[in-house]
Amino acid sequence: MKKDNCTAMLVGKDASIDGSTMIARDEDGYGGINEKLFVVNKARHYDEDYVSKYNGFKMHLEGDGCKWTAAPTADDSDGRWDEQGINEYNVAMSATETEATNARCLGHDPLVEDGINEDSMVLPFVKTAREGVKRLGRLIEKYGTGESNGIAFSDNKEVWYLETGAGHQWVAARVPDDSYAICPNIMVIQNVDFNDPDNFMYSEGIQEFVEKNHLNNSTDGSFSFRDIFGTKDEADAFYNTPRTWYGQKLFNPSIEQDPTSQEMPFARVPEKKIGVEDVQRFLTSHYNGTPYDPMDTFSSGTEKEQKMFRSIALDRNQEASILQIRNDVPAKMAAIQWINMGFYAYSPYVPFYTNIEDTPLNYKVADHMVDPDSSAYWLYKTLQVIVEPRYHQYIYQVNAYRDDCQSYGIGRIDEIDEKAEDLDGTELIKYLTNANDVTAGVITKKTKKLMSDLVRQALNSSKYQFERGDNL
Repeated sequence: MKKDNCTAMLVGKDASIDGSTMIARDEDGYGGINEKLFVVNKARHYDEDYVSKYNGFKMHLEGDGCKWTAAPTADDSDGRWDEQGINEYNVAMSATETEATNARCLGHDPLVEDGINEDSMVLPFVKTAREGVKRLGRLIEKYGTGESNGIAFSDNKEVWYLETGAGHQWVAARVPDDSYAICPNIMVIQNVDFNDPDNFMYSEGIQEFVEKNHLNNSTDGSFSFRDIFGTKDEADAFYNTPRTWYGQKLFNPSIEQDPTSQEMPFARVPEKKIGVEDVQRFLTSHYNGTPYDPMDTFSSGTEKEQKMFRSIALDRNQEASILQIRNDVPAKMAAIQWINMGFYAYSPYVPFYTNIEDTPLNYKVADHMVDPDSSAYWLYKTLQVIVEPRYHQYIYQVNAYRDDCQSYGIGRIDEIDEKAEDLDGTELIKYLTNANDVTAGVITKKTKKLMSDLVRQALNSSKYQFERGDNL
């Protein structure tokens, strides 16, 4: 069940083309199948003992919790796994990017088997991104964690990335407003400034823990969380860092770097402003245009090169979200969760407002029966099955379809924004809920039209054809 194959991208408000903050992450799962939903959790009062079905983590929840969206696993028998969403205060959270702590640090502070883990990280109790970091950090200090993870938080002003190291240690860095960050499955936060509370937060006693156990190998007195707690092994150089390399290649093309370098910076200032489409491009990528593209698209790579690095788009893709908090519209409609299900290189990102009371019906259904008519998850997984065997035959049509869906989605946001401007309260919530239904319905129809066209082409181009006289 553990999802240790994800990729995240974080964008500060001054680095984005429209002044939005964005945190984005894809969720992968072993075996290629992990049925996903998109749901809304209602605001309510909590006074209960929470127990994780995944690892037995326990804590008492008490207080008034707000409404929040999530992308949970359909089968909750092994835990919630809400993964990512936006709450009614326009605070976004993505949980999590699985990482690893080195053996030396784990020897001094082992992971806690029943500590707070990915499946239990949710956001109904926080009103700012900074508050989210502090709350989760204190829980990790109190209960420990059984995993090493990276967790993103954002609101309309700030983007934060929190990383856990060993059982109880953590740091968080604010992504500079003019920068973006690429986060694969390794620790990425570098030098921590303990005298800069505006841009760094950390667990109580982490400096003493590192000093006492002689963990800092720096020769200049700096405190690099990546160097002290991270793994930086040979597997990372081929499984993880190439994804950072490709992302930074897209947004800083003038900078030359080695794909296997483990010294690439956590954050960079992009050479051009970043839009939602650019984040989508990265999260659907497979080293396009390089020798390392496993799909051999416009590249001259050898068979060895094409299999050298782990790409983002691959068979285990399940669900990806771009959590966008806009600053050019009123807060009541500023938050949009762009959702992609299936194989990201074939599927569109669908924009959903999050100030809603419910989600589209086909995004709330995904059981073990493959049913593309009732389930958005299975619709896009079925598209993957159709396209993959004939990738080079179909990819131009698929890309045209994705562009068409994106143009439609952008137009829908313009249309919905204009009508929502004069609405408030329950009337606004109902309108945005219904508007999401329409958006999902139109893109679902476009997807089924594409699938119909592709199946008809396949049937008319079967290699098992034989006509009378073919042997003459």
